[in-house]
Amino acid sequence: MTLEGLIAAQQRLSAGHSLQPVLAAKRASVEAGIGGEERVAEVFRKHPFSVEHHIFHDLSPAWSENFQMDTFGLTPWGGVVLEVKNIGGSLEFKDNPPQLIRTREDGHKDGFENPVVQLERNRGLISDWFLNRNILLPIYGAVVLAYPKQMVTVPPAKTKILFPSLISSFMKSIPQQANKLDQETFQWLSAELLKSHQPFIPKPICAAYGIPFGDFRSGVRCLPCGRFGMVKLPRTWRCPYCGANDHLAHLRTLREWFLICNRTITNKECREFLGVGDIHTAKRILLGMNLRSQGTYRDRCYFMDFSCKNLSQNQETIIIHN
Repeated sequence: MTLEGLIAAQQRLSAGHSLQPVLAAKRASVEAGIGGEERVAEVFRKHPFSVEHHIFHDLSPAWSENFQMDTFGLTPWGGVVLEVKNIGGSLEFKDNPPQLIRTREDGHKDGFENPVVQLERNRGLISDWFLNRNILLPIYGAVVLAYPKQMVTVPPAKTKILFPSLISSFMKSIPQQANKLDQETFQWLSAELLKSHQPFIPKPICAAYGIPFGDFRSGVRCLPCGRFGMVKLPRTWRCPYCGANDHLAHLRTLREWFLICNRTITNKECREFLGVGDIHTAKRILLGMNLRSQGTYRDRCYFMDFSCKNLSQNQETIIIHN
């Protein structure tokens, strides 16, 4: 959703807006991170592992502190936390203070949080999560660099650095001690991890970057031609420029509102953002989306539940009329 919100914000801001470069840089960073995690996920999809295991990606178990693990592997003998990084250039891991220094080809240096710190924090928190369920399980960890082109000039002193091709051997190297989880406990613990997962909901772009609502263009965007200004017709939306019809355009557009502008929306805000003039049309749209609401008739506002699968941005039906 972070990437989805950034893309929507870039599309609705003017090309010359002062924060376009900031959003573009953040988008590139998020896309790189997603690409790295997908590369690691592909390793688990393609390579067989002799030991029984369950793999969780982007896992955020509910706990006293919020934490998220890029990849977590559970076996009957222990758990494995993988912190995935996709940062190009030459990398230098510093311990004091803990920092990751990246040197680009042109010699420019950038500083990042040391992923070893994040890895150790996650190892400690997932260990505590297990202990809370009376499970004493060793937790191993490694930093995974998504591509071999990422060169490490100074590795961390005590933490394993892996490329994706080495993940399989690392998983197999977990000591298979006599004390292990029985099959029933292993399956129960895996189910508990899934049950405990809390999806990450990012702040709206306006709040995260201090951008006023008014800087973003309103209106319903046509997916085929990319222009704003689709017109509401009975049971659909039509683009006045290319003639495309899209009966789900309001779902996508209001989802963008919640990602960009605010966690709530009123009937008036809905009319202004969609470009519809009738209060009853806006009310039918909002009620038809099964949004949660609060307040009386005059001050009622609506909330989107981002965990609702029916509101996925991938559910789009477009009919092109020549």
